[in-house]
Amino acid sequence: MKRFSGLTRQQQMSEAFINNAFLAVSGGFQDAYTYNTREEVFSNAQTGNVVLMSQNFMTGQWGTALRYLIPILAFAAGVLVAERVSERYRYAKRLHWRQGILLLEILILFLVGFLPGTFNMAATALVSFACAMQVQAFRKVGGYSYASTMCIGNLRSGMAALSVWCREKKPEQLRQVKHYFGVIALFALGAGIGGNLSLHFGVRVIWGSCLLLLISFALMFVEKTE
Repeated sequence: MKRFSGLTRQQQMSEAFINNAFLAVSGGFQDAYTYNTREEVFSNAQTGNVVLMSQNFMTGQWGTALRYLIPILAFAAGVLVAERVSERYRYAKRLHWRQGILLLEILILFLVGFLPGTFNMAATALVSFACAMQVQAFRKVGGYSYASTMCIGNLRSGMAALSVWCREKKPEQLRQVKHYFGVIALFALGAGIGGNLSLHFGVRVIWGSCLLLLISFALMFVEKTE
């Protein structure tokens, strides 16, 4: 059967590693961006936001605590919106619903690049909302469940697959290990690039993430033409 970078006719491009590579780099880029340019608040790592929110609430730092609460709520809203889009447009003909999610994410992040430092809370909330839509819409790579905007689940799954491979030595298990750790490495790459560029060039660096998502958006047309 004819293949395109590991993609078969039965596999959607949304699950192909080449497509999710750009999503993972973008996910790391976004998290480093908000941390470095938007008052050290995470856009993806909501566990970290929960920890910092709780700490500040308990020490009476209400204003600081809200900086972490708002992106958590925005992330939750993003998951809900992506799920509703999936439900309503799952069988759309002109444009795959996941491509619609990417377009909306790109538009949101492009807008964030125009928001000055006085709107850091709004900017972080928007990035968190966009990230949540992405992680909800793209939940598989190579047929394996994963997250493109965070690492802890991928690390757990990768180590579990490695343990099984050490015991059974099946090629499919090693392939799974490579997928998970590949995604983690790409996320780290995006975080490194996004963090350094953010420190040097400021809030408009988020447009780099838009470019990565545009590539993913374009790649998803392959399944319609291949």
